[in-house]
Amino acid sequence: MTGGALTMQVARLYAWGDVRVEAAAVPEPGPGELVMRIEACGLCGSDALKWYVERKAPIVLGHEPAGRVVATGHDVRAFAPGDRVFVHHHAPCDGCAECRRGLWSNCTTWRANGIEPGGFAQYARVAGRNVARDTLHLPDDLDFDTATFIEPLACCLRAVHRAGRLAAGDAICIIGLGAMGLLMAQVARAGGAAVVMGTDFLAERRALAERLGAHATFDPRATDVAEAVRAATDGRGADVVMVCPGDALAVHAGIATAAPGARVVCFTPQSPDDPLTIDQSALYFREVSIVQSYSCGPDETREALRLLDRRRIDVQPLITHRTGLEGVGAALERAAGKADGIKTIIQPWRTRDAIA
Repeated sequence: MTGGALTMQVARLYAWGDVRVEAAAVPEPGPGELVMRIEACGLCGSDALKWYVERKAPIVLGHEPAGRVVATGHDVRAFAPGDRVFVHHHAPCDGCAECRRGLWSNCTTWRANGIEPGGFAQYARVAGRNVARDTLHLPDDLDFDTATFIEPLACCLRAVHRAGRLAAGDAICIIGLGAMGLLMAQVARAGGAAVVMGTDFLAERRALAERLGAHATFDPRATDVAEAVRAATDGRGADVVMVCPGDALAVHAGIATAAPGARVVCFTPQSPDDPLTIDQSALYFREVSIVQSYSCGPDETREALRLLDRRRIDVQPLITHRTGLEGVGAALERAAGKADGIKTIIQPWRTRDAIA
């Protein structure tokens, strides 16, 4: 395989609503690097944060890829052409003060994207640091669509366990039951939560959460959620609250459900134009903490793969759409609308859309 001589297709975002499928040169690996053929890449909710992605444009989005190694550079010994792999787009240095504290996302090295050009492409070059520190062999019986959930599931594991400090017997409330919220519900059940609750405006998402193990779900338009959560927890509220949407109203809704000593975890960044204003005294006297959880690291991706391989987490019901590169624009609009469907898998070699 010779880079530059061959071309591939990529879906490049120039501005919100302007995604173009273009030809690009197939990359070639440098020392320590590899090139993968991307078989599937999940579309993340962060790909649909307009204010966040537009400042990076033009860009090839997509950071949940799985595929096959097609070429390796000098000094790559752990992988060979034909290997089935998951690649994390970020990888830490493993030596700085932040890495020693497990704060992977604050490592300067980690912040550099290690997949070029991005996951919504037919091929990608993987940087040497990512090859060495967070590229994983996939079990033969783990399909590529399922493997795209390694990174999002790892983010949920970090949020629930590191930020939320979920303990066996805790009650947890998840605000927003999109793909990440539905993964969190399963993580909480697997982690020993005594009561798993969730809120969402859409009945089908609430029903799916209950199918996947949630004990109770609530429609915020029809129910006083804080009152319902207290009723389900002997008047205490939730010990852990996961706030999936990145908006102030969702954070306030989460705070209202919190028990004394609770951890309210903000999982998505808010736009700088949407500042959060809170009554700190109400948090102080109840000793409620508001914490943030951003992305994941090598320890969480390995645990995510283990859970998926052992079928402890069911991701198939979350996949509602599959599409080729020509469907990336529509999939971004779908994700931004938070209404139609749950998870879209981009299959760069696919020629037509499908409803799962």
